[in-house]
Amino acid sequence: MANTDPKYQIGTPENKKFLDISRDNLIAFGRRFPAVDGSSYWLGDDGTPWKDRNRATWITCRMTHVYSLATLLGVDGAAELVDDGIRGLRGVLHDEEHDGWYAEITPDICHMPTKQAYAHAFVLLAASSALLAGRPGAKELLEQAENVYLTKFWDDKIGLSVDTWDTDFAELDTYRGLNANMHSVEACLAVADVTGDESWRTRAGRIIEHVLKWAEENNWRIPEHFNSDWEPELEFNADKPDDQFKPYGATPGHGIEWARLITQYALSVYGKDGVLNGDGKKYLDAAEHLFNRAVEDAWNADGAPGIVYTTDWDGKPVVHDRMHWTLAEGVNTAATLYHVTGKKEYADWYATFLEYIDTYLMDHKNGSWFHQLNRENEVIDTVWPGKSDLYHATQAMMIPLRDPALSIAPATKKGVEEGLN
Repeated sequence: MANTDPKYQIGTPENKKFLDISRDNLIAFGRRFPAVDGSSYWLGDDGTPWKDRNRATWITCRMTHVYSLATLLGVDGAAELVDDGIRGLRGVLHDEEHDGWYAEITPDICHMPTKQAYAHAFVLLAASSALLAGRPGAKELLEQAENVYLTKFWDDKIGLSVDTWDTDFAELDTYRGLNANMHSVEACLAVADVTGDESWRTRAGRIIEHVLKWAEENNWRIPEHFNSDWEPELEFNADKPDDQFKPYGATPGHGIEWARLITQYALSVYGKDGVLNGDGKKYLDAAEHLFNRAVEDAWNADGAPGIVYTTDWDGKPVVHDRMHWTLAEGVNTAATLYHVTGKKEYADWYATFLEYIDTYLMDHKNGSWFHQLNRENEVIDTVWPGKSDLYHATQAMMIPLRDPALSIAPATKKGVEEGLN
């Protein structure tokens, strides 16, 4: 039974107030992210930059994206933070010799090896959001990112993204992964929404078609890891099940996240006024299967509330830790499915997830969210110490209030134009 407190009930004034205050707390928390060169510091629990840690492209992109959303909302000082991020992405994080973006730089500005599709997808997202926010240099950044993604990562023959190159784009790793492809879908939809270039939406759809096939073949538990022939490797990382980006088994949080992205894609192609026509219903059906499988497997799976990080291929929990991003995506997807279907069960899940976030994940002292809890819902930091970025949490406080057919930056702009801030 979902909590009936009106602040957790979708569509109430109390819920909007709760989301807006929580969003504003997050935006206020993260303002110290930029290094002098524009790359993003990893932040501590109180927002203090951890200057002894590497500074990653994907984190810089996520923070640039978040403060682009804040700029669209009219938040004072946000635009200057976006400009910082763009400076880092066009400067120290960019490889001037071989093109593309370094995975990370060290505190003394040495470059970590490899070029990753995951990071490049986030460059697309950040650049498109910054462009919509009207920031200088965003157009040039997006053009660079589009070119690198299409020439180095996008495999047009199969309709999926490859994963990892060496630094000079000479050798392609044999690993293929769906995490990078999931964020490629997010990025492709955003680029299409911002620029009007529908070829990017087509790419998102091609990725989604593969995912639907693999998901259905595996009882709606999505394989994450593949070899170079795109054959699933279901036992990948069995000896390192809690890996940050490549955990063993099924990741229920990704099933939930895919469900929203698939629904967004379907609404943008087959929807009108939030209603899907016949051709789009297969995507909504798949999204519901993915969401329901994930919560059936992962919610309260060990006698305590929360979504476990991973399960095996029979749905049994493997890593019991709760990661903040899974609950953020739970809020987003439950809201989206409720808006599209009107089914009370999704409104109930929305309230359940929000209550959990408020109770366990929100740091009501410092304004951010704790990133990792154990199976007793106690804060731990074995995988995610401190606060790497604000992307998942901020979006979860914004997506439920806005048009689910649009990427969050265009949806934010549309909302502002309609009097929603």
